[in-house]
Amino acid sequence: MGINIAMVCDFFHPGVGGVENHIYMLSANLIRSGHKVIAITHSHPPDRVGVRWLLPSLKVYYIPFPTIASSATLPNYFTFLPYLRTIVLREDIQLIHGHASLSSLAHEGILHAHLMGVRTVFTDHSLFGFDDAASILTNKLLEAALRNVDAAICVSHTGRENTVLRARIPPERVHVIPNALVAEQFRPSPVPPGGDTITVIVLSRLAYRKGIDLLVATAPRICARFPNVRFVIGGDGPKMIDLLQMREKYLLQDRIAILGPVRHSDVRNVLVQGSIYMNTSLTESFGIAILEAACAGLYVVSTRVGGVPEILPEDTISFANPDEDDVVRAMSEAIELVSAGKHDPLRAHERIKDFYDWKEVTKRTEAVYESVLESEPCDFWTRLQRTLDLGRFAGIIFAIILLVDCLFYMFLDWYLPEDELDMVEMHWEPEHFQEAVDEYEHSKKSETA
Repeated sequence: MGINIAMVCDFFHPGVGGVENHIYMLSANLIRSGHKVIAITHSHPPDRVGVRWLLPSLKVYYIPFPTIASSATLPNYFTFLPYLRTIVLREDIQLIHGHASLSSLAHEGILHAHLMGVRTVFTDHSLFGFDDAASILTNKLLEAALRNVDAAICVSHTGRENTVLRARIPPERVHVIPNALVAEQFRPSPVPPGGDTITVIVLSRLAYRKGIDLLVATAPRICARFPNVRFVIGGDGPKMIDLLQMREKYLLQDRIAILGPVRHSDVRNVLVQGSIYMNTSLTESFGIAILEAACAGLYVVSTRVGGVPEILPEDTISFANPDEDDVVRAMSEAIELVSAGKHDPLRAHERIKDFYDWKEVTKRTEAVYESVLESEPCDFWTRLQRTLDLGRFAGIIFAIILLVDCLFYMFLDWYLPEDELDMVEMHWEPEHFQEAVDEYEHSKKSETA
């Protein structure tokens, strides 16, 4: 029997990134398994607001909330409740699945869900520290949000340990389900890049935690040491200006190409231009971009952080400590290895293509959903006591938020009763969307052939 699921996150299409793609692919595969899935996210001005549809029959609600930074909305708690209540009741949602620690909508969705008798699951996609101001605030907000969550999912074992420590959530409630990819979309080029030029690919959000400062420091040194090396950098973010200034300072306009934002459908076309993929992240829970690059036949050089060592076989990746000298060392060894023809892209693809499959990820996620729906929900007083256990100050603050949230929900129940809402009725079958997808994929294969 299908489950009615709402994916709630600030980060979703048309935004580009690993979280966005994970939510879409998981939703699409859940729909193909017979479940009803909708997505709830914030609007993207000027025209992406209201209801949109994505194949295969994924309904997306773009709530008219402005963003403050990096596509995240300001935590508002109560403003979201009228929207969420209406959507959940009209769509007959049984389970809310929130994504990403930095998503205010995901935190608020988990807070409000229990008022409507809806069960909750949360997926943490990132690692955070414990000693800087931003991490301390984020960790306390996450701890408050996950106090009453029914289950949590992490994309790596390292991520699980980090989430358990940060959110102080019972370990038995946290599951490990890795990310995945569609291997056929990342086939290596049948003709490898020719000539003596070695092209290094970087595809990443251009943000501090992605180690862009490390990239800015090491790229000129690598270019100076290896005259036949060029860089192709794709992505967007606050560190874009630093990259442009570095390229201008060292006069590397002909050696470093900066592409800007890259759509996920174009990622493979960018990857197959190169021989080496470079990742300089300072923190990484899984690193789907690394997996995509390796599947496309590139040799990977990455900082040894977070869950990255769990992803690939040791002979397909080189690790470096997150410091300038060691990254230059690892890149130098990789360039020499590729130049000597010791890395076979087609063989690497054949080894990796079956490691991470969306069907397996979907089955494991369904098992988590079923265990949550079969468990007994906690009552209001248990939720209140768990919230008070957050601490002397934070506990009281979040308990007040919880109480006001309940009172506001009671007012909404009186002002707009459930029996006055128009329920969503499906006048078509999702199979029609799947038929359209199959026809499209068949046409694409025919064009390729």
